[in-house]
Amino acid sequence: MEPTQPSLWPTFVIFGGLFLFMYFMIIRPQNKRNAQISDMLSKLEKGSEVIAASGILGKVKDISGAYVSIEIGENNIIKLQKSAIANILPKGTIDSIK
Repeated sequence: MEPTQPSLWPTFVIFGGLFLFMYFMIIRPQNKRNAQISDMLSKLEKGSEVIAASGILGKVKDISGAYVSIEIGENNIIKLQKSAIANILPKGTIDSIK
C-alpha cells in the first residue's frame, strides 16, 4: 500500500481564520479611526476651537497646507501640524473654561 498525503485543508482553514481574526480585530478598526481623523481634519476651519494632542486649547487663526496657526491667548499664536489636532471642540468651549 502506498502512503497517502495528509490533507492541506485544515492548514488553510486555520490560516484563513487567523487572517479574518486579524482583519476584524486590528485592520478594520484602524481604518475606521483613520477615516474619522481625516473627516475631522477636513472640517477644520478658521475660528474653530480645537484641542491639540498635547492638551493645548486654542482657536484656529490660519490654515496653510499641513500646518495650523492656533491662538492660545491674546497675541500668542503657535503653529502646529494638522495631525497634532486631537479634537474640534464645540463653539464657546474656551470661553466657558476661562
